[in-house]
Amino acid sequence: MNAITERWVGSVRRELLDRILIMNARHLRKVLAKYEIHFNNHRPHRALNHASPLRPLPGPATTDVKITRRDRLGGRLHEYAQVA
Repeated sequence: MNAITERWVGSVRRELLDRILIMNARHLRKVLAKYEIHFNNHRPHRALNHASPLRPLPGPATTDVKITRRDRLGGRLHEYAQVA
């Protein structure tokens, strides 16, 4: 469990805390809550064949795919979604 925790903390530091100025404890909790949602619902994981932990594996890609991008935390995080 220690290795998993160290990996998550490293990801938070590299992707978020090294790029944003935290003003106080309330701001930190708010930013970490948004990052946690991004990490568990949108960010692809290699061990899950590029699926997010809280979603099933994606189906096969079609030839006509339209992708939209949504910025989170002032553009620090990017979430991509397929549009039908």
